[in-house]
Amino acid sequence: MARKRTRQPLELIGVEESEGTHIPLSRSRITQSAIRLLNELGLKELSMRKVADDLLVQPASLYYHVKGKEQLLQLLSDKISSEMVWPDSSLPWREQLLQWGEQFRKVLHGYRDAVELFNSTIGLGYNRIMQIEKLFQMLVEAGFDDSQIPWIASMLKSYVLGFVAEEARFVSFADKSDATPEQLSQQYNQIYSSLSKEQFPNMIRLAPYTTNTDWQQEFNFGLGVIIDGLSVNLAPHLS
Repeated sequence: MARKRTRQPLELIGVEESEGTHIPLSRSRITQSAIRLLNELGLKELSMRKVADDLLVQPASLYYHVKGKEQLLQLLSDKISSEMVWPDSSLPWREQLLQWGEQFRKVLHGYRDAVELFNSTIGLGYNRIMQIEKLFQMLVEAGFDDSQIPWIASMLKSYVLGFVAEEARFVSFADKSDATPEQLSQQYNQIYSSLSKEQFPNMIRLAPYTTNTDWQQEFNFGLGVIIDGLSVNLAPHLS
């Protein structure tokens, strides 16, 4: 009969911990190794055993500092979150949100499978919680109703995560086709342009825009539309 797995209770985490001279490892070293392996191997291939091999220790040695892979992934997402650069609080709230979105996107671009990592973990680390706190603060100062702020923050976060996931998906398709994203875009454009004009007039007419790879412009447009929509919920004197 299979043993029932005991699930560890949730707890706040942080990368740093006090170290004694008799302990050759630290949570920080383990996290740095895992970050390196994440970029090299990808999230699916990352394991406690591979981190141990990278650090030239036995896997059991890691568990003194990290309870398991679930906590390791939380530490990774927290480390990535620590690289956020926050907007100037003196800027108008719209500009702050635009800059926040661009910075979040930039941080996610810096790590392989970062979107999947964030989506698979709960924000229990100091830096992820601080990220939420600062986003909440921007929305509070903008004048949104308290009951709506968590929804708005989730909406904004989901937009950035979804957009970066789409970027990564397109780049992956290009890699599998042994082409650059621009070359793959041109191939799709040619395919759409060859469709029946009677059946697909809009696909043909909009093909150059459908396959456009100006990600920056598209990202700014989408985030701007969301922010403009949010301003409707503010009193006229606040928006």
